[in-house]
Amino acid sequence: MHTTATNELKHEISQLLREYEQNPSERLRNQLVKLNFGLVRKEAHYWINQCHESYDDLLQVGCLGLIRAIERFELSKGHAFSSYAMPYIRGEIQHYLRDKGVTMRIPRRWLALQQQAIGVSRSLREKYNRQPTDSEIAAALEISVSEWQEIKLAWVNRSPLSLDVPIQDGEEGATSLGELVPDPHYRSFQLAQEDQMRLQQALVQLENRTREVLECVFLQDLTQKQVAAHLGISVVTVSRRVKKGLDLLKNLMGAAED
Repeated sequence: MHTTATNELKHEISQLLREYEQNPSERLRNQLVKLNFGLVRKEAHYWINQCHESYDDLLQVGCLGLIRAIERFELSKGHAFSSYAMPYIRGEIQHYLRDKGVTMRIPRRWLALQQQAIGVSRSLREKYNRQPTDSEIAAALEISVSEWQEIKLAWVNRSPLSLDVPIQDGEEGATSLGELVPDPHYRSFQLAQEDQMRLQQALVQLENRTREVLECVFLQDLTQKQVAAHLGISVVTVSRRVKKGLDLLKNLMGAAED
């Protein structure tokens, strides 16, 4: 019975999306929002445990993402609407939290594991002479790979970073960190979880010193002078490493999109 109801709902949503694509109207859009409101509730429920915002506010913001997804969805692409809409909903909420400067709460257990992971990662790098994989770190911490990836994501998001922060490039002028992440059509969900994971995967493929420089500059908000002092290298070297690292990330993440 549940499967039948689910299939009927999907069929109704598909029909309404087709009608909306052919003849957009506020009435159809509101129907689609109502039928897909569960997607917003699910995402808002996740974020309510990560910030201090009210559940109702997160629902309202998530609905804006849902509306954007409805307006941009194309049936001809063959995507499931729920899978298509979630990054919009999540991205709108994350964009809202970043704009408000909300710092994400990290569970105490995750903080302890993150601290433990620093030593574990160092030991594994010395043992294998390379950056350890998520699986290796998770195994050493005796947790699942998915939990370790959630811990990493939470750690990166503990102090939200504006995508509009300019990155100086001596040869090509100024660019921004947001331009590293694909999808020029909708920038609000550029740091949605899927993109965060791709960024993390690209980072671990970089040479150790280049990766350290990028993490210090963009994840720890250090100036290039501070990074130089911290790593014992010159400011010129830091600048070169930043440019080299950004070029490599663009290539790696562009290849991942293909």
